[in-house]
Amino acid sequence: MKKQNNITFLLLLLISQLGFAQYGDTTFTAETMWQMERVGAFDISPDGQQIVFPVTKYNIDENNSTTDLHLMSLNNMSTRQITFSGKESSAVWSPDGKKIAFVSNRHDAPGQVYILDMEGGEAKKITDLPVSVYSIKWFPDNSKIAFGANILPDYNGDFTKLKELIEEKKKSKVTAKATENAMYRFWDRWLTDGYFSRLFSVEIETGEVTDLMPDINNYFNMMGGASFDISPDGKQIALSMNNTAPPFQKLGYDVFLLPTDGSGGMVNITSDNQAGDSSPVFSPDGKNILYGQQNIYHFYADKVEMVLFNLEDQSKTNLTRNIDLSCADWIWSPDGKTIYFRAEMNSRNAIFSIPTKGGLYNTIFAEGTNSNLKLSGGKDKELVFLHNNINMPSEIFKIETKGGQPTQITHFNDKYLRDLNFGKVEDVTFKGANDADVQMFIVYPPDFDPTKKYPLVLMIHGGPHGVFGDNWHYRWNAHLFAAPGYVVALPNFHGSTGFGQDFAISIHGEHANQPFEDIMKGTDYMIERGFIDENKMAATGGSYGGYMVSWIAGHTDRFAALVNHAGVYDLHLQFASDYAGGRGYQYSGTPWENFDVLNSQNPSQFAHNFITPMMVIHGELDYRVPVAQGLLVYGIYKGMGLDARLVYYPDENHWILKPQNSIYWYEELYNWLGRYLKE
Repeated sequence: MKKQNNITFLLLLLISQLGFAQYGDTTFTAETMWQMERVGAFDISPDGQQIVFPVTKYNIDENNSTTDLHLMSLNNMSTRQITFSGKESSAVWSPDGKKIAFVSNRHDAPGQVYILDMEGGEAKKITDLPVSVYSIKWFPDNSKIAFGANILPDYNGDFTKLKELIEEKKKSKVTAKATENAMYRFWDRWLTDGYFSRLFSVEIETGEVTDLMPDINNYFNMMGGASFDISPDGKQIALSMNNTAPPFQKLGYDVFLLPTDGSGGMVNITSDNQAGDSSPVFSPDGKNILYGQQNIYHFYADKVEMVLFNLEDQSKTNLTRNIDLSCADWIWSPDGKTIYFRAEMNSRNAIFSIPTKGGLYNTIFAEGTNSNLKLSGGKDKELVFLHNNINMPSEIFKIETKGGQPTQITHFNDKYLRDLNFGKVEDVTFKGANDADVQMFIVYPPDFDPTKKYPLVLMIHGGPHGVFGDNWHYRWNAHLFAAPGYVVALPNFHGSTGFGQDFAISIHGEHANQPFEDIMKGTDYMIERGFIDENKMAATGGSYGGYMVSWIAGHTDRFAALVNHAGVYDLHLQFASDYAGGRGYQYSGTPWENFDVLNSQNPSQFAHNFITPMMVIHGELDYRVPVAQGLLVYGIYKGMGLDARLVYYPDENHWILKPQNSIYWYEELYNWLGRYLKE
């Protein structure tokens, strides 16, 4: 690993300093969390003077949300709301700075492209398609906008016919879904209805829409959206797209070059790499493309390296091969000499820069969680970005590119945070499996007294290649877990990301052993601190964290209660997951080969040891961890006559996303933990 240069580690008094606590007297509740306003991804005007960004507000009573656009002046920091329909997103400035394009689904129609003239007037609707559009991007000459949309290939470029095809599907009384594909559903949607992703362009003046990918039937990012960039001369698009054909036995993403005249003829420029290639961005002079490259196709958390592709001689230069960081969100400096990016590092998501020619990288800001990097007005002096941390939700910040103290420039949630009584947060390290250092956050309850004994609640993250980092979490908020008077520990066990490639990949073939040892040693560490009542401890986890909860249930009785949200119970059943590619590699076994190895790490094989009360939470629309996982472990618990509670959501997926469902989720959590951890 190359040595970092000019590293700046900041302890910020007002945002990310560990040990920071709110000193208000208001107890933090799930209702308060859902009242908070969520600042989304922004765009900066070409002159660097204004920012446009969305703000989402939730109405708990109506169980829905509204999103409107806001405009901020970077000169005087004044902010005003500029749209009021509550249905806006994806705002981007035109290259000349005179207009803002955005997506809106006003009048309950599919989301379409609208343009707002900054000289005044109402927003003008530019597209009128029977399907929603997404991922909009201006052409450099201001004449067109590129966007993604999902279509039925039989429409053959005729959107009237597409509307008819859609109506036919809606009217059909046949509800069966038939397939021969290995991947036939994803996350919470089925892929059997024949829709595929394509890029289009629309002429601003005429509204004429051109299909830029005729006869291409494949998928972009499976979680939605399209990752692409338009060349400075507007003649071609660099696009990241799946490169495999049905039956989609595996997914593999490559970078393609696509002409913008609608003639098709895509060229794959990364076909030599079996693993994923992503997020292409043209250099300011249009001579190079910067993209992300992974090297292990069956390891979804393989580190992402930044690669330069020279369009003239087709050569490739890997800028970060020898740097143990997984890069993301890269942007070019205006002169093309510097690249700014972010990457997970030690449970944070830090901001870095590196010369385009390669070499040492600089750490600009290494606290909290940061994203949506933009250079202010294209100037290579100041970065603007979204920042959140364990003590505050996302707001917009700015910082000099050389580093230093960042400045918060939006304050939508100050009115909530100033009154909340948060406990302090501590960052600790203990010795885990193989005597390795394991990082862990401790979140204390409000008004913590170290002379007293407190119940302990472990939060076990999903993935397994994920992290409980220094970030604000709306679904599993550590301060909400701590609010009833619990000490909360969030260990980043073996397999967690942000601590190097070797640490992340170390659990392949043995998903349970090292993480379990880390979690147990983290529990011992907490008890040794002297303020934990070891008779009142609980372990909670979602997804892979739920897998670990079921593993804990079969391997120890030291906890008083367990919470298993959307957890994997039987590894065999995970071959009914939305995407089973790579599981044989991750488990070192399958139900048809090396199944003894698979079963050695399978929680379902240890049900005979179950004794600890468990609450099971699952959503019907969870295709990543099928709902049968939760129903199975709950049924076994009840069959054994053990204490168990099932919380089932017929309308939620792997996550609990609706306000009232989320508030109810926390009520169930508090009631269950209170039953076993309170006096």
